[in-house]
Amino acid sequence: MSGTADPQTRRPGWGIAVAACVGLWLVQSGSGEVTPPVPSAAEAFAAGPGWHTTEAAAPLPPSPPVRVRIPRVGVDAPVMRLGLAGDGSLEVPPAGDRNLAGWYEGGAAPGARGTAIMAGHVDNEKGPAVFYALGALKKGDRLEVARADGRTAVFTVDAVEVYDNDDFPDEKVYGPSDRAELRVITCGGAFAPDTGYQGNVVAYAHLIGAR
Repeated sequence: MSGTADPQTRRPGWGIAVAACVGLWLVQSGSGEVTPPVPSAAEAFAAGPGWHTTEAAAPLPPSPPVRVRIPRVGVDAPVMRLGLAGDGSLEVPPAGDRNLAGWYEGGAAPGARGTAIMAGHVDNEKGPAVFYALGALKKGDRLEVARADGRTAVFTVDAVEVYDNDDFPDEKVYGPSDRAELRVITCGGAFAPDTGYQGNVVAYAHLIGAR
């Protein structure tokens, strides 16, 4: 799998999937009243399928991602590789680059069989970052991941949910899959000036095609 391990054996560890959830921009600018979009209950799995399909494309051969595009929220960003931090949590891209996403290279590659994990900051000290508007995604929205093999994996959003830090569903987010699935994760939920974001926003998607 292009040098990556089975996600069942090298799954990111406990709790906060994306570190550095302090919300420096909100604290420094006094913008605590203007927080990132939070997914509505209608976009959760519990609300039903919504406007998306359960049909899935056959998985692609593994190949590392190089760019992610999410038209609904204006994302068009390069992708770097991420590992695990010393405490077992998922590493994050450097905070200084607001338009940079990360891929957990210890798991599946986007488009390949299994659960691929991508993560990025919601903001930094200068303002909104790559996944600031992730919570505004809707079921049926498209995500595109350009890969090193020259192919682009196309995904559809199945659900967008937000979880408190103390109630992050590791198995649901990181668990294995027989089809090609993708999770995109950033900080979100309630915000407190002293402790930052209180949770994570997770977009769930599955492969519907490639070009």
